[in-house]
Formats: sequence, C-alpha cells, structure tokens
Amino acid sequence: MEATINYKNKKYKINLAQPLDISIPLREGMENVNCFYAPPMETAPVIAGDFIGSTRQGGLLNFLNVRLNPHGNGTHTECVGHIAKEIFTINQCLKQFFFLAKLVTIYPQKRPNGDRVIEQEQLKEVLQPGEADALVIRTMPNDDLKKTMQHSGANPPFVDEAATKYIVHCGIEHLLIDLPSVDREEDGGKLLSHRAFWQYPDQIRKNSTITELIYAPDLIQDGFYVLNIQIASFEIDVSPSKPVLYKIRE
Repeated sequence: MEATINYKNKKYKINLAQPLDISIPLREGMENVNCFYAPPMETAPVIAGDFIGSTRQGGLLNFLNVRLNPHGNGTHTECVGHIAKEIFTINQCLKQFFFLAKLVTIYPQKRPNGDRVIEQEQLKEVLQPGEADALVIRTMPNDDLKKTMQHSGANPPFVDEAATKYIVHCGIEHLLIDLPSVDREEDGGKLLSHRAFWQYPDQIRKNSTITELIYAPDLIQDGFYVLNIQIASFEIDVSPSKPVLYKIRE
C-alpha cells in the first residue's frame, strides 16, 4: 500500500506494507533489555472473587495488570518532563508523529578513562544542518544481543554534550538511539546531554523527544527514511514506544 506524505512542502512516497520496526519488544523477565537497575516487566491476572483474568489459570479471558518502568525496560520515548521541575507529559509534547529522519551508524570512541562516547566530530561527518528533523543513531558493534542486554552497572556508551549541541544546531527535533541514555550512566546528576538537547531550562524545546533503547538491524541501511513514532497517551514524561521507519520511494 503506497502512501504520499506531504511534509514541509515536500512529498515523500512510502510503502505502508513494508514497515521497518526499530523498537525492542517488551517481555517479562530478564530475557529483555534492561538498564538503571529497573525491575523487569511483570504481568499478573486480576483476581476478584471467582473471577481470574488468565486463560492459563482457567479464566475465560486474559485481563492482566502490567508493571513496568518505561525508562528501564525497553524502547521508550521521553520528553523534557524527564528532567524538568515543571510538569511536561509525552502526550502533550509529542503532537506530530511522522518525520523525515536520517539513520547513521557510529562507533563510539574510547577515552582514556574507559568511557565510550559519541563525539561531535563523528557527527559532523554524517550529519549536516537542515538535512532532517529526526536523527536515528545506530552504534557499533550491532547485533541481536542489544535486545536482551543488561546495561546496569556496565557504563554503556553515551553522547558527548558538544555532540548533542551539534545535533540541536542541525535542527534535529527527535533523537533516537540504541543506548540506554544519551548521558553517562553515572554522571553525578549533571544530565549534560539531556539538558543540551532540550535546552533546559533557558530555551525549552518542549516538542522535542528522545527515544532510547531502539534496535536497528544491519539490514536497514544508513540514509533517509520517513519515521513514525508511536506512543501510548501517557500523561507522564515517557511512554513505551514503537518507532517505525519507511523507505522513501523514488
């Protein structure tokens, strides 16, 4: 099914029947990606008198409570409310859902202290101002282990503050990355890249979002795509999300 999207006075043709899902499925237990020592996702049937909301346990239907931490359990999209003292919710901040995106692949650089960091100079090689509204960063090495990686205490790679400022300079409103965070796992609460991306608190970019813990398989080539960010209408700072890329047809 072919569709034409009019975006910023340009037309982009995509095939809706060929989505490229770059989210990580949410599963129960430890066989799922996890970070920041978040408890794993759990489900439990509602039980009320003779009613049990589980067909496996003899109920007529499944009616489950779900316990999860969006920031720690899988692919999620967050707004400035993640770091702000003021209340901002993802449902109120993300009002458009299709964007022109550029997918790039970067190998984080190792610093003398052992940190692995995406540097500004690396981004300057693959991203120019005004090219796109969304940036999807795939880090190397890249394999299926990213779907089940236990990141807590491992000091995963992150984005240098200067690199984040360059991303903003390039006009990127939506940043997607396959890491647990754009900031260092333990940074003393500075949150330099989060603050730089949202320009908090001085010039808040309240309609911009960061999506973390994506997974873009190698078969998806670097280049330009139409991006669809799907969220639940949560009135909190974050939602589990399903970012989907579509190849742009000539």
